[in-house]
Amino acid sequence: MTLRRRLVLSIVALVVAVSAVIGAGSIIALASIQTGTIDGQLQKATSRASTKFGQGDPNGQRPNDDSLQPLGQAAGTLTAYYVTGGGAGGIVLNEDSSRSALTTEQLDRLGDVKVGVDPATMDLKGSLGRYRVAAVQVDNPVLGNAVLVVGLPMSPVYESVRSLLVVVILVVAAALVAASVVAAVVVRRSLRPLERVAETASTVARMPLERSDALQDVRVPDTDPRTEVGRVGSAFNRMLGHIAGAMQARERSEQKVRQFVADASHELRTPLASVRGYAELTRRMGGDLPKDVVYAMGRIESESIRMTSMVEDLLLLARLDEGREIQFDDVDLTGLVFDAVNDAHAASPEHPIEVDVPDAPVVVVGDAARLHQVIVNLVTNARTHTPDGTRITVGLAPSESGSGVDLTVRDTGQGIDPEFLPKLFERFARADSSRSRSAGSTGLGLAIVDAVVQAHGGSVDVTSEPGDTVFTVHLPAEQPAAPAAPAPGAAVREETEVPAVPEVPDADTWSDVPNRA
Repeated sequence: MTLRRRLVLSIVALVVAVSAVIGAGSIIALASIQTGTIDGQLQKATSRASTKFGQGDPNGQRPNDDSLQPLGQAAGTLTAYYVTGGGAGGIVLNEDSSRSALTTEQLDRLGDVKVGVDPATMDLKGSLGRYRVAAVQVDNPVLGNAVLVVGLPMSPVYESVRSLLVVVILVVAAALVAASVVAAVVVRRSLRPLERVAETASTVARMPLERSDALQDVRVPDTDPRTEVGRVGSAFNRMLGHIAGAMQARERSEQKVRQFVADASHELRTPLASVRGYAELTRRMGGDLPKDVVYAMGRIESESIRMTSMVEDLLLLARLDEGREIQFDDVDLTGLVFDAVNDAHAASPEHPIEVDVPDAPVVVVGDAARLHQVIVNLVTNARTHTPDGTRITVGLAPSESGSGVDLTVRDTGQGIDPEFLPKLFERFARADSSRSRSAGSTGLGLAIVDAVVQAHGGSVDVTSEPGDTVFTVHLPAEQPAAPAAPAPGAAVREETEVPAVPEVPDADTWSDVPNRA
């Protein structure tokens, strides 16, 4: 149940409860007051009846109607007498001033009334109903000592109570309707600032928070410190300010790291090219050198090639992080698949590689060089981390949603450790314990795949179990939106040419190469 509904129901319930208490109190008070009035009238009627009954009949006759119902008694008054030695009788005064005798059953019930006690209410059944009765001791000249019982009907009291009960019910119903309408309006207006806080929170929850300025213009408008909701809004705005500041600090830190990686990678290419060139030069001229030196130069050349590949990968990732390096154009994805598979056949003939593509060329909008690198990295990953003889299948098919193309690379190797899957596309992530390796790896291949695919507006998924590992690359059919511009103040590095590997001199000129200790 919502807060608004709870408040409305609480207010309505409170109004109904108060109205019911007031109505019940009014009914009880009215019944009490009218009962007191009846008791007063009963006292007077009893006094008149006892005076007349005590005088007796001048002719010495037994009590008659006139002696039991003297003048001045109200309609509905009943009078009954009980002789001490035995005998009883009684009448009731009708509305038309006629008198009706009481039945034996009614006389028996009235005979239980005690003398000297407060008036009591008694149900006489039949047409009489409930009566307020009282008894007095009277000495009649003819009958002697007798008990006289006088009663007045309670019907006027009950009629008044019923009328008031109907009025109370109508008033409570009207109060219920009015309270519901007023409470709904008041609660809605009172909770409107809180709803704006909730809307702002929902907006923040739906917003992508990759950009540091995403929360710049998102604030709660109600910040009156005199109200509870205003204080909540003010605290929420301060929290958004802290989050925005933290995001900006994080972006500045990440920008510095990206800039450092890009600059370091860019600057390392030149000395690595020189190391590789001179190592190759020394290896080629190794005829006059000891074998261990030639071997050492070969290892230096091999490691410099590996370091150059790592530096190039880091530089590519840094450029992708900056939103650069992607040039969109129509790309024949089918041709890229065949080129990558042919290269893989030549590099690793011990792995059977199959192609499953449609007959018609599959064309997407993207960067041909980078998409080719994606395919090559996925196929290389399958070749590197599976034993010889593992079957690899590269496929192309329209996506199930019909909004793009799915590129799949499947292998029948031993699978990937499930604990490693969540961090598979992280940079420098390696699963040495789960998949065998026959060649070195920088741990950047799948990170590059993920970065390139995201730059194309796509996504990469992987499912793996022993005997079936599938990488699925979803590429959209249309060009994604342009990436955000680099952050203000970010340095834009001017590209410089990496020097080529030095030309190997002839043996005759080897002596002219300066000795660099």
